[in-house]
Amino acid sequence: MTINEIQDELIEDFTFYSDWMEKYEHIIQLGKELPLIDEQYKQDQFLIKGCQSKVWLYPTLKDGKVYFTADSDAVITKGLVSLMVKVLSGHTPQEIVASDLYFIDQIGLKEHLSPTRANGLLSMVKQMKLYALTLQATG
Repeated sequence: MTINEIQDELIEDFTFYSDWMEKYEHIIQLGKELPLIDEQYKQDQFLIKGCQSKVWLYPTLKDGKVYFTADSDAVITKGLVSLMVKVLSGHTPQEIVASDLYFIDQIGLKEHLSPTRANGLLSMVKQMKLYALTLQATG
């Protein structure tokens, strides 16, 4: 699936929830389903700067595609990073860097997140694209 196909699927998933409490519950559930990050990557160097909660993100390049693992100490934030991992993991660095993450606006995340969480989400996006650029240059 392409990044846009995954985003379209997520947008469709979120239309099933009528209010934001249900959407938050769905985001929290997605966080619970996020594969566990290896403990060795829960170090300061893998923390995303700009997030109020602790968010660890670790990229690997395999067969020309970037795969992310992540974790957070906050349930909503863990759900948000799981959304980002779901959308961007398993794609080439070029696809990740060039991606337009329109699902964030279309499911209403920007308007329903607190300013600090919205900034944290932007920091996640920036960090994932930065990792992709770095892996593209070194891979």
